Amino acid sequence: MSNKGSQLIADFVTKIIHRGNWDEMDRFYLTNQIAHLIGEKELAKESEMTDNQTTILKSVEMLLIQAKENKVIGDSIAESDILEAQLMDFIMPSPSLVNQQFYQQYQHSPKKATDYFYELCKTTNYIKTKSVARNILFPAETSYGKLEITINLSKPEKDPKQIVAEKNTLVEHYPKCMLCMENEGYHGRMDYPARTNHRIIRMDLEGESWGFQYSPYAYYNEHAIILSTEHRPMKIGRETFRRLLSITEKLPHYFVGSNADLPIVGGSILAHDHYQAGRHTFPMATAEIETTFCLTNFKQVTAGIVKWPMSVIRLQSTSKNELIEAATLILEKWRIYSDDQVEISAYSLDGTPHHTVTPIARRNGNLFEIDLVLRDNNTSKEFPDGIFHPHPDVQHIKKENIGLIEVMGLAILPPRLSKELIEVKHYLLNKNHEMAEYHRTWAESLKTNATITPENVMEIIQKGVGDVFTQVLIDAGVFKRDKKGIAAFRRFIESIEN
Repeated sequence: MSNKGSQLIADFVTKIIHRGNWDEMDRFYLTNQIAHLIGEKELAKESEMTDNQTTILKSVEMLLIQAKENKVIGDSIAESDILEAQLMDFIMPSPSLVNQQFYQQYQHSPKKATDYFYELCKTTNYIKTKSVARNILFPAETSYGKLEITINLSKPEKDPKQIVAEKNTLVEHYPKCMLCMENEGYHGRMDYPARTNHRIIRMDLEGESWGFQYSPYAYYNEHAIILSTEHRPMKIGRETFRRLLSITEKLPHYFVGSNADLPIVGGSILAHDHYQAGRHTFPMATAEIETTFCLTNFKQVTAGIVKWPMSVIRLQSTSKNELIEAATLILEKWRIYSDDQVEISAYSLDGTPHHTVTPIARRNGNLFEIDLVLRDNNTSKEFPDGIFHPHPDVQHIKKENIGLIEVMGLAILPPRLSKELIEVKHYLLNKNHEMAEYHRTWAESLKTNATITPENVMEIIQKGVGDVFTQVLIDAGVFKRDKKGIAAFRRFIESIEN
């Protein structure tokens, strides 16, 4: 064994023991286990007791380099991720101990419990903080408030070596999906992420077993996922609202919401019932109610239309049960509602349903609060991607589905824009450029509407992106915010109690 490799292992073992889940008695055991993982054969005695000041993440990075030198792993991202997760698993307590410590902290406060779990997931690099830091973030002032724009660079692109390796990998169906409980501790493979250092907090929701975890590639602060222990399709209904409000009782400092349960308007994983939560105030949460209305059968519920580019009904009450029933009534009415005047149809001729909601719950002082975003996944000849989906004129910026996070005012834009917007900048400054042709019309409009200088060009581009994202949300809104759309929204409100 190389002295260098021996030293790296000894340093890392010391860090593991200092974390408190292992004792000094475990040093030889840990050393041998790690040596086997990185391909070292002998241990240098003089390196057994060290205390290097490098971070845990840096220690693991150096061990990965040593493993590559020892030819235990190749150069693919997947191989490094699998080994990294195995090494970090020595830092991470066992699933039962993580749950025990979470609920010990919970006795003090829900915030202390989530602080403990969140920091643990960052320390063990389950939450890829270094990768997340690569994301490009900027605000965008609009008539609907300050929207949040993110160009997502955190998830690594598949490298060619991994693609080749995947061709030689047998197709496996375990775990069934990336949200299944079976992911906890899963080794990973070339076509599936490593989850050795993954932990899930068990949570009872209205008599059902659910899991609480963090997202490895966080889109916002403390981005959490709450998932059913049963692999079953997403379904929005009364029980959804009941669970969402139950979560706000258990974690009152978190919002929680669900993607819609239909294609086009739903999330990327519709096969597994789950919600997203976190400690983040989204732009939509601070948007005001511009029109109130009464629900005569729910005296304790305040209802109103939110000033937002999409069609949002906000319900508030101190009564959780009344709020659940009011939300259920609106959903049931929306599922069967049609209005030919504004191209809204609940069903296709073959009976395929098109209406659902994207629900978001939060605590607002002593009130329970639910936002119901009306969704419609109809298509047409003019808009084959979706009538209420980003239209072709904005797809140069955003053409993907508008899910829960975008609905609330946080744009998740594709990685391609990090380079493409630089070329737009060069074009606007009349420099040599390789700007994609599909940006030309938009870039010309930026030129027309502003005096562009080297000092303000990025500000103008970012504002332009914010304006496009606003239009994306307007496209996704079922009732447009013009005279015709406002009248149509009122007709739906009036239909709720009929």
